[in-house]
Amino acid sequence: MSENVVHLHKHTDPPTVTTLTVVPDPAPPAPVPLWVRSGRAVKTAVTHENTRTTARAVARHSLYVAGGARIVARRTWDGKTAARYERFMRAAEAAGNMDAAMEWEERAQRFRDARHRRRMDLLHSPLDAAKGVAVGTGMGIGALVALGVVMAIANHDVTDVITPIAAVIEFINLLITIVQVVWGPLVSLGPFLALLALWAVGSKQQAAPAWAMPATVRNGEGEPITPSIVVKALRDLGVSALAKAIKEMGDAGASMLGPIRIAGCGVEVDVTLPSGVATNEVQAKRRKLAENLSRHEHEVFITIPTAARTVRLWVADSGALDEPIGPSPLVTDDTMTADYAKGRAPWGQDLRGDAAALSLYQRHLLITGLSNQGKTVALRSLALWVALDRSVQFLMGDLKGVGDWAMFDGLASTLIQGPTDEHVMQVTEMVEGAVKEMNRRIQAPPGTTFPPLIVVVDEAQVAFMCPAVDEDKRPYGGSKATSRYFMAVRKIHNQGRAVNVLMWQGTQDPTDQNLPKLVREGAHTRASLALGTEQQARMALGDKAVDGGAAPNMLRPGLDKGTLVVASDGIKVPAGQASITVRTHYIDDAGATAITDRAKALRDGVTTLHAVERGEERDPLGDILAVLGDASRVLTADVLKRLTTLNADAYGRWTPGDLKRVLEDAGAEPYKSDGRMVVGRDRVARALTNQDGQGSASDDG
Repeated sequence: MSENVVHLHKHTDPPTVTTLTVVPDPAPPAPVPLWVRSGRAVKTAVTHENTRTTARAVARHSLYVAGGARIVARRTWDGKTAARYERFMRAAEAAGNMDAAMEWEERAQRFRDARHRRRMDLLHSPLDAAKGVAVGTGMGIGALVALGVVMAIANHDVTDVITPIAAVIEFINLLITIVQVVWGPLVSLGPFLALLALWAVGSKQQAAPAWAMPATVRNGEGEPITPSIVVKALRDLGVSALAKAIKEMGDAGASMLGPIRIAGCGVEVDVTLPSGVATNEVQAKRRKLAENLSRHEHEVFITIPTAARTVRLWVADSGALDEPIGPSPLVTDDTMTADYAKGRAPWGQDLRGDAAALSLYQRHLLITGLSNQGKTVALRSLALWVALDRSVQFLMGDLKGVGDWAMFDGLASTLIQGPTDEHVMQVTEMVEGAVKEMNRRIQAPPGTTFPPLIVVVDEAQVAFMCPAVDEDKRPYGGSKATSRYFMAVRKIHNQGRAVNVLMWQGTQDPTDQNLPKLVREGAHTRASLALGTEQQARMALGDKAVDGGAAPNMLRPGLDKGTLVVASDGIKVPAGQASITVRTHYIDDAGATAITDRAKALRDGVTTLHAVERGEERDPLGDILAVLGDASRVLTADVLKRLTTLNADAYGRWTPGDLKRVLEDAGAEPYKSDGRMVVGRDRVARALTNQDGQGSASDDG
């Protein structure tokens, strides 16, 4: 591109020269070839929504004719043959109903007999028809002649004899003329009328592929669930054996279905699968089944009832599960109280819309799920209800520490809130204190009753993942036998329920690291909010519940907040199912505070500790000598029991290894007597004397 230089002389003193550079306009773009523009136009026309809609409409109405012809042909074939009876008979055999199969076989035989009689009658019908025509014609002509004679006599005109016959001939001639006039247009319009009739049949039956249907029909939002829709959804599920069996049954595929019952905000139907189709094959196709039913995946639940080869489908009304449920009775009823032993906590609603209530009596509890799905609110609502029983005592640890449990201050005996390692240590010692209380209750005289003591730890994964160790190098977290928190929880799971000491835990995103297997399997009531994978669902609820249809991994994170899948004998679960889905009531902090205020009013007053008090420093060797008494030797197991009785805070968690270590360090190691390990009094006394002597020497020095 060239530049043009122009020199301008400006009349000034002294004269100056100004140089301007003129740059020409850039060259215009090359014209787009015609074939390119035509291609773009064609592409735009093809992809335009109006074009697609028009093409779909043309294809749909054309296919209505083909579908109508197929339906009419099918109906004609069914009417002329025994095909219908054969289908019903095969369907009855597939369902195992042999009585119905025999009845359809008898009906088919009667149909064949009647058809045979009709065919035999057709062999004689031409001769009979000819005779009838001859006789009828002769009688007709005779009658007309007689009528003409009567008219001739009456009119005194002999020509009237043929007047009736002439009139009949003229009438026939008129009919022939009419037929000649109408026949041409009728022949021309006949095919169009036939096509119109076929189109009407196909349109009424929606006999066109789904892709050709208009958007409103293809979406099917709110479309009611009917037997034909369920059968089609199962047929198109992609299970070849199921599709083949339904095809052989024909329209009688609906015989697989039980009655469709209204169940809360949806419907429920039992499907008896044909031979060769396993229930897990249908369970594995949940998403496709939901889409075939014009529903979202979370709106269809597949469970296994007690009947063999049967799946139970619950299909929600479109969008019904996205609507919130009502407030909790704990909020609306200021007079409500609780009964720990006999009552049930009002937790929410099941999918049917019925109230879902949970029994908490002597059941350890575990609630898990992804973060921010409503776990704390679901766990707290149970604690709020049982707090209205004045006999219940609480020990609480909130390892999130943002105030979700602050309203229990003045209600719980201990309330520790915070996410740090120090808070984990405090919570661990709180749980260990509950173990000591459990052991005290176990050693009480038979028949002694104890008030419920519920230990609540929210965000328990923080405790399991804690890296801190104590002065004896024992870790607080982890899942080994040396883990203090893990072992304390396990002890309560093993023996706590017998003396009303219960463990409730809430945890996030279950894995083997943050929720050890022995802990999760020790809970009697296991509930899960939305999870990421089926493996996590099995960790949360167990294999039995997941194999029975429980699928918290199918819940939608963020959209199904507060929706739990519960596996427990403490809640009413439909017969044959291993779990139930519950939509829990949401109780906000203000409502929770109002409920705890009512619970506090039922009590005389509770002083809440916000840290675990540690005991004073003790001399283990001196305490061992004290519990030995005057005996020359005592079994190590008995020494441990006596130390626990002496001071449970200091020695309640001692093991034989701890006792052996202390004695060996002092030079008074245990020894065997009659094949059993014992502690010798003389050795301990000598070691204590040496210890005191060393201490005195150190002081003197």
